[in-house]
Parts: sequence; C-alpha cells; structure tokens
Amino acid sequence: MSNAVSLDQVGPVPTERSSAVPWYLYALAVGSTSIIVGAIWDISWHSTIGRDTFWTPAHLAMYLGGILGGLSSGWLALKTTFAGSAAERGASVPLWGFRAPLGAWVAIWGAIAMLTSAPFDDWWHNAYGLDVEVLSPPHTVLAAGILGIILGSLLLSLAWQNNGRGPGTGRVQVLFGYSAGVLIALFALLVMEYNAPNQQHASLFYQISCGLYPILLLAAARGSKLRWPATTAAAVYMLLIAAMLWILPLFPAEPLLGPIYNRVTHMVPPAFPLLLVIPAFGIDLLLRRATCKSDWVLAAAVGAVFFALFLAAQFFFSEFLLSPLSRNWFFGGDRIWSYDARPGPWRYQFWNQAQDPLSLRGLGLALLFSFLSARLGLAWGGWMARVKR
Repeated sequence: MSNAVSLDQVGPVPTERSSAVPWYLYALAVGSTSIIVGAIWDISWHSTIGRDTFWTPAHLAMYLGGILGGLSSGWLALKTTFAGSAAERGASVPLWGFRAPLGAWVAIWGAIAMLTSAPFDDWWHNAYGLDVEVLSPPHTVLAAGILGIILGSLLLSLAWQNNGRGPGTGRVQVLFGYSAGVLIALFALLVMEYNAPNQQHASLFYQISCGLYPILLLAAARGSKLRWPATTAAAVYMLLIAAMLWILPLFPAEPLLGPIYNRVTHMVPPAFPLLLVIPAFGIDLLLRRATCKSDWVLAAAVGAVFFALFLAAQFFFSEFLLSPLSRNWFFGGDRIWSYDARPGPWRYQFWNQAQDPLSLRGLGLALLFSFLSARLGLAWGGWMARVKR
C-alpha cells in the first residue's frame, strides 16, 4: 500500500452511490459558509472597532468552520479506513495507512493550517498591531487553510456527483455550485484591496479580475453538471457578499482604537459585490452553444466574452456606486469607510487615473490574462469532471 497521495489515482472508479446525500457534504458546506462569513465579519470588525481581543465572534465563526470541516473529514477518513465497504475503500486515496476521498484529505490539511495560524495571528497582532495588508504572514497561512476547506468541500461534492445515482445527485450538483461560489468569494476577499469602486476605472483592476475570475468560473462550468453552473457560482458569491453588506450595518458598534477620523456607529460592511453574474451568464450561454473541439480556441472566445461583458458592466456600475444614488442600505455606497478613513471628496472619485489609466495597453493585458485564465479554467474543470475518488 502506498503512503503517498497520487493524483493519478483520482480517476474513474466503478462504484454505486445511494440517493441520500451524505451528511458530511452539508457539514463542509456549512463550515465553508461559516468561514467566509467570519472572514468578512473580521474585516468589518477591524474597520469598525479595531483590535481588542483574539476571541472575537468573527474569529470564532472562522475557526468553528475550520473545525467543522476538519472533524467531518476526519470522521470520513476513519470510517473509510476501518469500517468502509469495498466500494468506499476503492473510491478513496491512501495516505499513511489511512484511506479517504481526496477531498477529505484536502479539508483535513486545511483545518490543520487554519488552527496553526490562530496563535501565529494572535502573536502577530500583539507584536505589530493592526494589519496594514490583508495578506499578512499569519493571514496567508489562514487563507491557505480556508482554501483547503473549500476545495475539500468542492472535491467531495465532485466525487459524489461524478459517481452518483438517483435523485440525490441533483442536490450534490447544487452543493458543488455553492462551493464554487464560496471559492470565488474567498478569492474576491484576498484581492479586496484592488476591488474598491474607486479603483474600477484603472487598468490594474481589470487585469487582476481578468486573470482571476475566468479560471474559477470556467472550472465550475466544466466540472459541474448543472445547467447554468458559472451563473450559479457567481450568484452565490454575490449573495454572500451582499447579505453581509445588508446585515452588518444593523449592529451598533464604535471604534476602540485611534486615531478616529470617520464617525462610525454601526458595523462597516463590504462594498457591493462585483457583477460577475453578467459575464458568468455569457460564459454559460457560450459553452452551451459551442461546437469547437479545441480548448485553445474556446478559451479565446470565452476570455473575450468575459473581458467584454465584465468591462462594460463594471465600468459603468462603478460610476453609479460613487454617485449619490448608491448611498442607501441596498448598495451601501457611503457605508464602507472605516473609522480611520478621512472624510473628503476622494471617497467619491476614481483613483490612479493619471498613474494607471484605462489605456489600450492596459486593456490588452487584461484581455490576454482573461484568455490565459480561461484556458487554465477549462483544463482544471476538465480534470474535475473526471474526479471520482
């Protein structure tokens, strides 16, 4: 028996699945949601209150999600190893004498990384104070662990979907689409420093977005058996972010650290989510009608569709988000500023117009990144469509 995980083993396995959706798939979906909610809540906590203790509700929500994902995957590994049927053991990957589906191993690793980051993050804040960047060293470890939990949920849903029989398969397909949307939300949080509405008339925003989101949307589209997989994943992302935008300001809160330049009386929410559902719908529509057998040609077409639709949607929508029309509870146009953000007209202006304008060169790079990202997404999605362990 090999003690190493080989991706060559992640291939077709002739197993029969019952129609009942296993409880651990729901547990991982709940855990992933708790993590993302906690992460958004934690960013809001830093923007509203500052740093008072490690044991904030936001941190507890994140680590609860990691523990839930790790324990449910650990249970699955123990059950498969010691009490699994021949079919379950055949549809598993060996590691150090234990057996479990690939997604369970990824989620277990993610839980370990998350729990490892907790004391590291506490020490970092005590030594250096507030983070000036989202991806500080402890947050990088935490982000890797969160990625493991979400990818584990994605892979377990994939294995069940690709092997499944009966009416439960449809629910698992929805769970896969949901996990893909949570994954998009995670990466959107990681690049949130470049996603502000004020930055959406600069080339860098479109280069980052075109290099990041097509790979996620295309992977979801090719790996899923839903009718509108990319649209579903993008809609889940938008609903998660928008829900936090609408819910967080309902709770009163005040800063505990200085200097305080902005009078904050309620939790600061995230900015309105990107309109990814528009290019995602275009991707789904194109893939449903495409007859080309070359993934390179298909990637060029899909990359161009994403670039054109995303640029058209986000360019004009960002103007709306900076206008007085967006300053309400739904769009949250004037609620996103932290307690240390000085008031001024800069809040309602586009930044970096002189240093990084929307030039032909900048947009050309964005289009190139969209093509490369789409090609990687098709390759990743093709691999996911074959995952059965």
